[in-house]
Amino acid sequence: MQRWRGLDEIPAGWGRCVVTIGVFDGLHRGHQQIVARARSMADELDLPTVLVTFTPHPSEVVRPGTHPPQLTTNTRKAELAAELGVDVVVFLPFTLEFAKLSPEDFVHQVVVAELHAAAVVVGENFRFGHRAAGTVAMLAELGSRWGFAAEGVELLTEAGRPISSTYIRSCVEAGDVAAAAHALGRSHRLDGVVVRGDQRGRQLGFPTANVRPVPYPAVPADGIYAGRVVRLDQWGNTVAGRPALPAAISVGSNPTFEGKHRSVEAFILDFDADLYGQNLGVEFVRRLRGMIRYDSVQELVDQMADDVARTRELLG
Repeated sequence: MQRWRGLDEIPAGWGRCVVTIGVFDGLHRGHQQIVARARSMADELDLPTVLVTFTPHPSEVVRPGTHPPQLTTNTRKAELAAELGVDVVVFLPFTLEFAKLSPEDFVHQVVVAELHAAAVVVGENFRFGHRAAGTVAMLAELGSRWGFAAEGVELLTEAGRPISSTYIRSCVEAGDVAAAAHALGRSHRLDGVVVRGDQRGRQLGFPTANVRPVPYPAVPADGIYAGRVVRLDQWGNTVAGRPALPAAISVGSNPTFEGKHRSVEAFILDFDADLYGQNLGVEFVRRLRGMIRYDSVQELVDQMADDVARTRELLG
């Protein structure tokens, strides 16, 4: 799969394609439904599928300081898109100037003049252009004018609630990583680099990888989780051929030791290699308990042993 960082990277002689457009944070099951429809149309037309997304998140440009917690990094988003059969991911730089494009100018510059779209597939609530004035109906009208088909895919709902990135963020924030996984179609993953902590876990017999997340992370609520750790390369791509390793994961400030800062620490079962400076993806499978302050270190150690045993049992 190809990754283009901006329209300038479109190769000379680029032909027609089927395009899907959106922020696609998390590439959750609702997004997957949209991508699947785009793939189906592309297969019918014997054309490549192009996923267009934005960097940074549009809200951070339009309303600085409002960047939502990030369910997936750009690298992870591209990986997931490739798994869904997308041929090209385009990361459009989102700037104030770009945000001021009218709906007509956005479609003409991106969809028509550069990507030569034969069809565009989006969610039925898709909005585009300055002040989000463009709608799916307008997109279809512009498609009739400029020679591409346009389709809005109905939102995926369960129990009367749409599967959305906002909903999944709320699940993660509440620590309900099982519900988040159901909506995502896989476990929620937090990517970051292993940094040196206070070495307390090793002193207690449970050496942990202290993972410093990428910016704007969607960090689960404080507590202990059963999950897995995956190895990433220096760019954040999942390293092929390395199995995910089961881990008991702590999120919080270590109240037993009166910690001041939240951290994400993974005790990887049956593993003791040096991981400092390496990139890891921490996958959250199930919340085991909340974060508790213990009266003695031995109580904490006993509880940690129980957490590890439950993790081992849960993950098989």
